[in-house]
Amino acid sequence: MKVSKNQLEVKELCVSFRNRKGTVSILDKVDFSIEKGETLCIVGESGCGKSLTSLAIMGLLPKNGEVSTGEVLFEEENLVNKSMKEMSRIRGNDMSMIFQEPMTSLNPVHTIGKQVAETVRIHEKAGKKQSVDRAIEMLKLVGIPSPETRIHDYPHQLSGGMRQRVMIAMALACNPKLLIADEPTTALDVTIQAQILELMNDLKSKLNMSIMMITHDLGVVSEMADKVLVMYAGKVVEYSNVKDLFENPKHPYTRGLIEAIPKLDEEKENLSIIKGTVPSPENMPVGCRFADRCPFASEICREESPELSGESNHQVGCWMYTDRWSEKEENGNVSRKEGAATGEAARS
Repeated sequence: MKVSKNQLEVKELCVSFRNRKGTVSILDKVDFSIEKGETLCIVGESGCGKSLTSLAIMGLLPKNGEVSTGEVLFEEENLVNKSMKEMSRIRGNDMSMIFQEPMTSLNPVHTIGKQVAETVRIHEKAGKKQSVDRAIEMLKLVGIPSPETRIHDYPHQLSGGMRQRVMIAMALACNPKLLIADEPTTALDVTIQAQILELMNDLKSKLNMSIMMITHDLGVVSEMADKVLVMYAGKVVEYSNVKDLFENPKHPYTRGLIEAIPKLDEEKENLSIIKGTVPSPENMPVGCRFADRCPFASEICREESPELSGESNHQVGCWMYTDRWSEKEENGNVSRKEGAATGEAARS
């Protein structure tokens, strides 16, 4: 029997939520995989479904949310079919998650030592002394000075960077095979951000784990990622290795994100922006979800939703890269060549 090289495979994942008006689809056929020892970054604007994807994988959806269709295969086991008890065993043990806000994720009335030690005690059935020793070891591993003393500190006694290190220590306490990090450097200054990213890369090598990182910062993506998943309005619009994504961004949304990165060598009064806003889940377009904001949108874009296509190492969900796209389309007779030229400008 052939053993999969993938740590995680997400196949056509659809997530919906129930409200007073009925059921609303949020994630639509999300597909990707993470190989063992690999880092995947998920990027996109707020409201694109990045964090929701991670919660679906971890089995932490709100009560009114559910995985309507699709599979989440962790080491070839479908997590969608797992009971709450089985998922509780997997979470923190084989898979861990660093949440976005360390101040709200840490319990303010318990010491950081107790919170890290509790993770070890619950998942590894360790005794009190063994759990405390492991907590000290993990705090030392993530670069917290004098861990024997700091285990008695409360979260409010630590800086934002130190609290984030504690969150990483908790997540890694049981040597997980997959670490999910949701905006792990948000609200940290650039110096601390660089330290946290360097720490995560170092621990990834030491522990031989896979990382799924959620971020809106393309600078972080270029530093951390092996592969990149670009999401828009609950759909995957581009999926590529990191080198190809920056050298040859294909989807107009990806190009827009890259063009919006400030550049030190350019004197511009105004930053490039993507006009418009992400559509509401209750009022999702019939065709391509980016069509109303896309400068190249044509009639087919507004009528039918494109699926991912292309080589396995670079896929894009855009009609411009299919046989159904006419050389001269609507919206000012924008051609595929002109679209490609825009991509070239974004890269230069």
